[in-house]
Amino acid sequence: MLYKAVKGFKDILPYQVGTWNRVESEAKRIFELFGYREIRIPVLEKAELFARGIGQDTDIVSKEMYTLEDRKGNRLAMRPEATASVIRAYIEHKLYKGYPVQKLFTIGPMFRYERPQKGRRRQFHQINVEIIGDPGPKSDSELIFMIMYFFSSLGLNDFILNVNSLGCLKCRGPFRAELRSYLDRYFVQLCPDCQKRMETNPLRVFDCKVETCNQIIKDAPSMLDFLCNDCTNHFDSVRLYLKQLDLDFVVNSYLMRGLDYYTRTTFEVQTKEMGAQNAVAGGGRYDNLMKEFGGPDSPAIGFAIGVERVVELLEEHVVQEEEGPDIFLAPLGKEAEDKSFVWLQELRKGGLRSEMEYRSLGLKAQMRHADRLRARKVLIVGEDELIKGKGILRDMVSKEQIEIPLDNLVDELIRLLIR
Repeated sequence: MLYKAVKGFKDILPYQVGTWNRVESEAKRIFELFGYREIRIPVLEKAELFARGIGQDTDIVSKEMYTLEDRKGNRLAMRPEATASVIRAYIEHKLYKGYPVQKLFTIGPMFRYERPQKGRRRQFHQINVEIIGDPGPKSDSELIFMIMYFFSSLGLNDFILNVNSLGCLKCRGPFRAELRSYLDRYFVQLCPDCQKRMETNPLRVFDCKVETCNQIIKDAPSMLDFLCNDCTNHFDSVRLYLKQLDLDFVVNSYLMRGLDYYTRTTFEVQTKEMGAQNAVAGGGRYDNLMKEFGGPDSPAIGFAIGVERVVELLEEHVVQEEEGPDIFLAPLGKEAEDKSFVWLQELRKGGLRSEMEYRSLGLKAQMRHADRLRARKVLIVGEDELIKGKGILRDMVSKEQIEIPLDNLVDELIRLLIR
């Protein structure tokens, strides 16, 4: 029987891993520059954590979560997103003691049962960032600036930054009432899912991908017209800071987040190259979630980046060749092979990426192997070289060859090749 990966789950093959490593290492480098610290959260959580944080009536909780029961009957879920878990860890471990403002990031897989399509899998990977404890617009602006700087550092600049405000609980009530009244006039034209959303949370109609619903929403009331003075001042400050940071953005009054916990600033980074699934990253402020989870009444803001979509854009636009070894050892004869095996391990300990063919092959076959690996240099050592005490070091690009003493060979190669 030929086994295949589960539908919606995908292997990341060796020739692809380099791009993934680049995205993740660049994220860690930049986030640490901005003072963020990594946190690692479990893949499994109690299912009610997400039901309470994300919303029981959201598609994620009602349709897409992978759930199971353990031997004691506890209902568990594979995490569909990271924010609820990060907040749970923040409260459980009392990270707010000492200094209440925490800047955290996490990288890892998430799981949702939805139709696999371009840029979307049932196991997908996210980079998540949170600032907990600061209610001010500077935190909002810092996060947005950092995410755009991250994309720019990867060589990706052709994005549209959308920003909006969802207001607070005080000003969102009148907006919901006005929105519901507007949608009531088009109830029969809405898709079945949006008809249900009308009863639970009409704001989620803005997230619908059905074209008829999209057309209806175009003339819907705008949340920006219902903002209270505090929310207006907050959003004005965010936009001012973004302008001072020379960031281009679009105020999109129809940008909503599909999760219950969002308040005030929301944003999304979009590309024109992925059709309907054009969001590469998004996030917003969630000032009420901490209290909802039984923790201190602390404000927070965060975002998530879809790693698969970033990798796809890099593979399309940024030519990345897999880097080969620094040195390939090509011994000829038993004695040279045995000595080269020892040199190989010493070179690796010294910091050089080193390779060698363990089969006893001729020089031409070994050179072809070195070329396939894209080795920078090849050290050729045969019987004659052992007698002379000098090996041949060949540059695989220029084809130049020099002799190199075999005494203190490892130290000399490290001196020559460490970059």
